[in-house]
Amino acid sequence: MAGGTPATDALTRAGVAFVLHPYDHDPDATGYGDEAAAALGVDPLRIFKTLVVDIGAVRPELAVGVVPVAGQLSLKHFAAALGAKKAAMADKALVARSTGYVLGGVSPLGQRTPLPTVIDETAQLWDTVFVSAGKRGLQVELAADDLARVSGATFADIAR
Repeated sequence: MAGGTPATDALTRAGVAFVLHPYDHDPDATGYGDEAAAALGVDPLRIFKTLVVDIGAVRPELAVGVVPVAGQLSLKHFAAALGAKKAAMADKALVARSTGYVLGGVSPLGQRTPLPTVIDETAQLWDTVFVSAGKRGLQVELAADDLARVSGATFADIAR
């Protein structure tokens, strides 16, 4: 797919089947995942948001949590899944610099710097899930196992 995002380029290189779902993004929207679920008419438990988390003890050390937009990331469970002592949401400027994506368009796929990634285990309940395709107003639908394989992720109970 010529002219794709780093996320779709990574999926194409990996030979993964996926479907793109564009929608009209409202520039005033702040609940990006909720906006995507409403615009696409998809269960918000099936659309997953990508959150960048700092698990560093002394200096920032980033990791990625992927959880349903209908839920929240449990920082305690996320830290435990990665064997870290604590976790906090990462600085927004650091997120953009590390991933290469704008907030609201951060994808777990094709990030500038590959980060340890954990996907909430509920993703495995669906035949396919939706995640950001790397820009606001564009979701990619794919099998959870393909998402994990291409992003190098593991599954764990990290949502609440």
